[in-house]
Amino acid sequence: MEDRSPESATPLPELHVADAPGDEAASDTPAPRLNQTRTGIKPKALPEAELDDPSLYFNRELSHLQFNIRVLEQALDDAHPLLNRLMFLLIFSSNLDEFFEIRVAGLKHRVALGDEGTGFDGRSPSSVIAEISKIAHEQIERQYRILNEVLLPALEERGLRFRRRSEWTEAQHAWVRDYFDEEIMPVISPIGLDPSHPFPRLVNKSLNFIVKLEGKDAFGREGGLAILPAPRSLPRVIALPTELCEEGFSEAVFLSSMIHAHAEELFPGMTVRGCYQFRLTRNADMTVDPEEISDLASALRGELLARRYGSGVRLEVVDTCPDELAAFLLREFALGEDDLYRVKGPVNLTRMMSLLGDLQRPELFYRPYIPGLPKNLKKDGSLFDVIAAGDILLHHPFQSFSPVEDLLAEAARDPSVLAIKQTLYRTGADSPIVNSLVEAARGGKEVTVVIELRARFDEADNLVLASRLQEAGAIVIYGVMAYKTHAKMMHIVRREKGRLRYYVHLGTGNYHSKTAKLYTDYSLLTADEALCEDVHQVFQQLSGMGRARHIETLLHAPFTLHEGMVAMIEREAEHARRGRRAHLIIKCNSLTEPKLIQALYRASRAGVECDLIIRGMCCLRPGVPGVSDNIRVRSIIGRFLEHTRVFYFQNNGKAEVWASSADFMSRNMFHRVETCFPLVDKKLAARVRKDLETYLVDNCQSWRLQPDGSYVKQQPGDAAPISAQETLLYAYAAKA
Repeated sequence: MEDRSPESATPLPELHVADAPGDEAASDTPAPRLNQTRTGIKPKALPEAELDDPSLYFNRELSHLQFNIRVLEQALDDAHPLLNRLMFLLIFSSNLDEFFEIRVAGLKHRVALGDEGTGFDGRSPSSVIAEISKIAHEQIERQYRILNEVLLPALEERGLRFRRRSEWTEAQHAWVRDYFDEEIMPVISPIGLDPSHPFPRLVNKSLNFIVKLEGKDAFGREGGLAILPAPRSLPRVIALPTELCEEGFSEAVFLSSMIHAHAEELFPGMTVRGCYQFRLTRNADMTVDPEEISDLASALRGELLARRYGSGVRLEVVDTCPDELAAFLLREFALGEDDLYRVKGPVNLTRMMSLLGDLQRPELFYRPYIPGLPKNLKKDGSLFDVIAAGDILLHHPFQSFSPVEDLLAEAARDPSVLAIKQTLYRTGADSPIVNSLVEAARGGKEVTVVIELRARFDEADNLVLASRLQEAGAIVIYGVMAYKTHAKMMHIVRREKGRLRYYVHLGTGNYHSKTAKLYTDYSLLTADEALCEDVHQVFQQLSGMGRARHIETLLHAPFTLHEGMVAMIEREAEHARRGRRAHLIIKCNSLTEPKLIQALYRASRAGVECDLIIRGMCCLRPGVPGVSDNIRVRSIIGRFLEHTRVFYFQNNGKAEVWASSADFMSRNMFHRVETCFPLVDKKLAARVRKDLETYLVDNCQSWRLQPDGSYVKQQPGDAAPISAQETLLYAYAAKA
């Protein structure tokens, strides 16, 4: 029943960074700074190894967990402002929620079906679940130590304090009582557990309390157990009025503390012997069988309701919860002991993010900046004229996303524009992009929008978006049933001098103005006839029916992208075999597709220098003698989420640079509609290569993947510190 605080937590070992796993400076207790967790199975030196040997591959789920751990590491990095460090810790919580909802849930489902088949990494679902449990327990415990013993004390030193109940002043007690009576009591619904009140069906990831009671209620029922679902409409962190805060401090209290303090008021005449937070994470994956439905939108609406009440996959309880109550909850949710996570603090840390947006402490956040613009976009005039004069490449967030929005806005108003086609994967119903599409449709233009309703966790928003566009008169289609439409394309048809001309936007990221400020992505604006015609053909293929169309310049999934990527990697290997200098750089979010990994192994064997910049999952094992000696894998974690998918091939001096909406994953190559486009303008291609080389010399935010699966953060040492993101921000952004 006690609140946890920095003072009540176990002392944290001295924080330090070791140069590598096993560094002599490391203590027996793992320091929270260094990520020493291994992924997958022990490597073997196999110079002549067959490329399907399981020892050559890391497990996908364990690699995904590694990425989340690297995010958590940012909470300890003094290079980030203090409140951004807290944000990284909360993002770790959010990422881990989704990891359990989707990845762990999927593994558990396979085990429940008796499927213990191994993947190309040789790991069975049961063994992966056991390894995930071990690592996740360690890292979640570490997360709360970082929160309680590092971040909260540091925030208090800067005048931001989270008040424990034991620290409330009389005036604060009185204010909390009034808040409870006025805001909490009218909306909270305690549920006593007895034969007529079975255990309630609790919403996924909701904050709840299990309460132990003694005495008799108004109906003469003996006390026992009750469940208190915290109202979802209330914030989880509440700021105290300024007049109640200590001078020089901004103070807040947790909703859970308020409910703890006044739990007995919810059970008049009875004695509360214990009140403990808990939270259940459920399976949130959605499956839609194309053979079982006739209306995708209606089917998804039903699935969205079911998602809130999927089977349990993880139970979090406050660490003071008695064993017998934790065991009771595990039985109710059909979970095992390994699925129980005891935490020293709030069980729903992600909800703390709402407070960060309200804090007026700019000195504790990253300094703001103004995204830059290419010189030719700073002049007045039509964007169509500028694009017709030459391709434009934007690197977000260092350069503004507004030209993409402005182009669509101009197209919506331009009487010479006849038609607009657009794909939307993740956006917002009220975004400038959607507003322009609505305006264009209402203005009588032919507007066709391909909306991917199954974009995970954006399904509800996309259903609203589809309805809004349909009401405006746009043609809305949902792509191809068995393939998610993940490509980022805009196609505009304009009448110029008596003929039709096409204008196109192709991107690596979503049409979302908010994420364009947080994610690194490329946008290409072009009037190149071959590219524009190819985009037109892809749209025709999505909206109509027929055999695969002939595409001249683009690679696109699920038809030519995979074989095209393999062919370009093999071409580089052939150059190396002929004694030519060969080099490739692959930058994407994830690398998990076995055939692409094998192509990279063959390239390495041939002597190709392979630099891979893989933000998240990487199933390729670098540094294996005779197999991957020439492969280096880096992960960049920093202020912005690395999201660009760009590929450089030296090609014996005839370099090629491609950008794509697709990662090197099976789902992107074979189960989605994706585009991959060349940068035909040599200056733009050279610029992207320079950007990639900047990432390769990063020694501040770069993590190198080791042959054993661990990641080691690169250190400047005696060299000058280089942060790729800061370098690009300085190069491209306007001066703030």
